[in-house]
Amino acid sequence: MAPRTKRGKRAKVARVMREFKEGRLKGGRGRRGKVKSRRQAIAIALSESGQSRRRRRRR
Repeated sequence: MAPRTKRGKRAKVARVMREFKEGRLKGGRGRRGKVKSRRQAIAIALSESGQSRRRRRRR
């Protein structure tokens, strides 16, 4: 069973993914254009929530 993540981290990931779905998520400190790739959105979400430092399985 995978370890549970903290509520704040899950909320951060949910917020970022919601921004991606609405087309408001931007990459590179907002200077670059909108994020079009779901994989890139997931990478941004994990990075912002501090979970990217954990090893995770590639799909």
